[in-house]
Amino acid sequence: GHRDFIKNMITGTSQADCAVLIVAAGTGEFEAGISKNGQTREHALLAFTLGVKQLIVGVNKMDSTEPPYSETRFEEIKKEVSNYIKKIGYNPAAVAFVPISGWNGDNMLEPSDKMPWFKGWSVERKEGKADGKCLIEALDAILPPSRPTDKALRLPLQDVYKIGGIGTVPVGRVETGVLKP
Repeated sequence: GHRDFIKNMITGTSQADCAVLIVAAGTGEFEAGISKNGQTREHALLAFTLGVKQLIVGVNKMDSTEPPYSETRFEEIKKEVSNYIKKIGYNPAAVAFVPISGWNGDNMLEPSDKMPWFKGWSVERKEGKADGKCLIEALDAILPPSRPTDKALRLPLQDVYKIGGIGTVPVGRVETGVLKP
């Protein structure tokens, strides 16, 4: 299953300016992800190692906690994930933690009335503070990295696809300089 997609995950992560780490809040699910070889740990470590400087943590499946939408469970997960990402190299104060339910859409695009205890997320970084109530606002608060457009063009290639009827399609990311059509 998931192991087959690690290559794709690495490819995408290596080009990202921000990572959204989705952590399952369900009983047993979070524990499996944060365990010694769990995916939560693996993905957070890969993101940091591949140079992703900004992180958002979405605590998903809040509808399936005991009791549903449990503040205690969210705080427990936030504390444990904060401790782990700090060990890797992220600053937890600069990471937005958002309790969400993808199934019901809670706190995804607008604040949920099912979690009245959640007063919102806030981040502190050298560029200033940001805060909000839902996941989309955390994404909107991402700082675009400065790209040296005055330098020579540097475009490391990730892959080259040969697509019938279209031709050869190089895939990469402009690190410096400008690419014009």
